[in-house]
Amino acid sequence: MLASDISDTAFALLDDRGTVVAWTQAAEYLVEYSAGEMVGRSVGLVLPCFEAAPTMPAYVERCREGIGWSGVPAVRHRDGRMIDVGMRISSLRGRDGAARWLVSATDIGVPSGDAVDALLRGSLLDRAPIGVVVRDLDLRCAWVNDAMESHDGISRERRLGRGLTDVWPGVETEATEAVMRRVLRSGSTDVHEYRTWLPASRGQERPFAVSFSCLRGADGKALGVCAISADLTESRLERERMAVLDEVGTRLGVTLDVMQSGQEPADLAVPLFGDFVTVDLEQSVLLGEGPPVRVGTVGERLPLLRRAGLAPVVQGIPESLWVHGEPVPMGPASPYAEALRTGRPCLEALLGTARGSWLDQDPERAQEIAAEFVRTENPAPFHEDDVLLAEEFLERASVSLDNARQYRREQTAALALQRCLLPRRLRGGAAVEAASHHLPADIDRGVGGDWFDVIPLSGARVALVVGDVVGHGINAAAAMGRLRAGVHALSGLELSPDELLALIDEAVQREAEGDADDAEHGTAPVGATLLYAVYDPVTRRCTMAAAGHPPPAIIDPDGPVTFPDLPTGAPLGIGLGVPFESMELELPEGTLLAFYTDGMIEHRDRDIEEGMHRLGADLARPDMSLEDLCTRAMEPVRSQTARDDASLLLVRTRALTPAQVATWTLPHDETAACRARNLAAVQLAAWGMEGLEDSTKLIISELVTNAVRHSTGPIGLRLIQHQVLTIEVSDTDPRAPRMRSARSTEENGRGLALVARLSRRWGSRPVPGHKVVWAEANLAQPPSSTPCAA
Repeated sequence: MLASDISDTAFALLDDRGTVVAWTQAAEYLVEYSAGEMVGRSVGLVLPCFEAAPTMPAYVERCREGIGWSGVPAVRHRDGRMIDVGMRISSLRGRDGAARWLVSATDIGVPSGDAVDALLRGSLLDRAPIGVVVRDLDLRCAWVNDAMESHDGISRERRLGRGLTDVWPGVETEATEAVMRRVLRSGSTDVHEYRTWLPASRGQERPFAVSFSCLRGADGKALGVCAISADLTESRLERERMAVLDEVGTRLGVTLDVMQSGQEPADLAVPLFGDFVTVDLEQSVLLGEGPPVRVGTVGERLPLLRRAGLAPVVQGIPESLWVHGEPVPMGPASPYAEALRTGRPCLEALLGTARGSWLDQDPERAQEIAAEFVRTENPAPFHEDDVLLAEEFLERASVSLDNARQYRREQTAALALQRCLLPRRLRGGAAVEAASHHLPADIDRGVGGDWFDVIPLSGARVALVVGDVVGHGINAAAAMGRLRAGVHALSGLELSPDELLALIDEAVQREAEGDADDAEHGTAPVGATLLYAVYDPVTRRCTMAAAGHPPPAIIDPDGPVTFPDLPTGAPLGIGLGVPFESMELELPEGTLLAFYTDGMIEHRDRDIEEGMHRLGADLARPDMSLEDLCTRAMEPVRSQTARDDASLLLVRTRALTPAQVATWTLPHDETAACRARNLAAVQLAAWGMEGLEDSTKLIISELVTNAVRHSTGPIGLRLIQHQVLTIEVSDTDPRAPRMRSARSTEENGRGLALVARLSRRWGSRPVPGHKVVWAEANLAQPPSSTPCAA
């Protein structure tokens, strides 16, 4: 308690029967009863809860039992209203054991229910003791409480009947008596404060504050002075503690990096708490894995800790055996393990004494004397107060660490999601050379709704895809993942770009309808944009269609940059009913195609067309590699505040030479299969691929036989030599072949099963007016490029 805490406190001196013996001016201000009206009357006049108790000792006992009042203690004002107060009662003793009671009351304003009731009851009877001395007009001690002896070491017997200078002579004592005489002369209840150091009878000196109030009798004249002595040690420590915690609050949590969040409390704790502090974290926290490990009883496997924070008061002294990131061993009997098991702090004032032999079992740590908080320069041991302060400090630090841990977990999950959703390697095959860069707006988590892909198709072709889901972050990435999976699945059907977009659009609309009942948590990628293109290195033709996405930049090998007049189409899921349109372009070999999202071309200071032209200008450097071009094009985006994800996919087209492709037209008769086998054998020999002759002839025989059986008109046969050998047979039947399981009694139905066994993969694709059934075989050896005439 500070002296300032009682500057507005009302005091009343009572006898054992509860009769008011002396009154103060502050008491008159509180209830507006003067000293003349209260002295000699029962305190029950202003303290209704006293009326049920016959004496002061009985009242105090009832208060200790919790039945002294109902709710917050209150005093009765002269006008009849009740005033809620904070109350304290001190028992005083005089000569011959006579008793008096000093009651203090402070207006607390509006109460807050049961919690305030409990708080005030504790305030009344259980707070740290204050010293009370009542002196007469000659400043001789008339009444004193037991707590006063603990303040200055003067016993009650020695103090009673004597002046202050009689028991404690000195200049400072004379000044104190002068203050008390001034209070008596003024007759007021003003509180006079000063700070001094009073000598204690044992232990170190402690700071005190003493306030003086004039006590008045029934005639309003001074009867004496009441001195209230309060030990400031706890309040000073509390202020220091709060100052430390305030500083901690401003300096912790400035980073979401787990290792830095571990180093922060170590840096703050030295030298505030100790001379050497370490912070060790369970490794799952550092790695962004699951929830922290729970530690059970002794004997269970202890978690692996890693060093996350280290701070000595003098750098390098003492040197730690374990540096940042290294695993820190701990024995099962160590205080580290005990703190983990119990969840409570461990205090070891003198290392190696409180826990017997745990340091003997850990000689390396014993040499370095590394505990949770260690004092080396300051010889004073830690006390329970230090433990309480350390707990408060670490509670605040743990919030920062937990935020960093959760952020690391989310970031780890987000990065894992992003790695799963974006292609790890762009496989352009014989069709294109590819490179890409991705810059999410949510740069901390590294995820967003942009995506791109290069999907190998049959016949050496590739699908080139770029898409943009509305928003950014994990939700956009999850929606993007579903959209990408849908495009991958439908690309296997080898539809034209406009047909594929129509199916994707329909799927998004269905998903959005399913989310209609839960709009808050709906994740359908409505409004997403998509550009899907198919490039064929045999014909050098590129077919593309867009759903609300900007057109690609086309950079000719000679340098000119164009943006095709591609029908934009509606974003996915909008449901406008407007069909998507494809356009086809023939591209020279070495043409650069740039597929991008709007984050690459949008800027607050320029329009989209200007952004497109800037992108084209950055890419018009045929002498640069694709990776360098990506870096060059992304530089302006990295230098500005990202409002949207930005992605760039660059592909440089390749072309297959005529020597790598052999095409024949076969008659629709029984000789077609035989002729096809012979033509293929000759071509494989010319390519130096005789090792594939037997399997290739079997595949061709089955596919051509099926074409003769199920179609009419001419049959086409094409062999493409690239990274694999592609075998294609075309016919006029639009129906896709279907492999089935033939019964043992059936002569037919096993041809496609044989094709599947002999090839690395097989399938069919629709083309205008007919279909193509294809199979791919791995090359047994690097082929030559010698052509063979049909």
